[in-house]
Amino acid sequence: MTYFLVYLLLMNIITFIEMGHDKGQAKKGGRRVPEKRLFMFAALGGGIGGWLGMRVWRHKTKHTSFVIGMPLLVALNCICVILIAIYM
Repeated sequence: MTYFLVYLLLMNIITFIEMGHDKGQAKKGGRRVPEKRLFMFAALGGGIGGWLGMRVWRHKTKHTSFVIGMPLLVALNCICVILIAIYM
């Protein structure tokens, strides 16, 4: 269970950092992080980090796919964590 919690923590940190990096690149006109990658990290356990990244950096807040998708992925992540905790 400890490894699983460390995994979740790392995924959320990575997703949060990626959101911040993408916002920075958007401001500079640099190479952006693909939306597919942001959603992949969120789906693999980093939903809270993605949602927090949206709020902290006010990034992707006008994209319907992110406004709806990130909270749904947070809910999915929570359901998965609960199910894993029950069956471990």
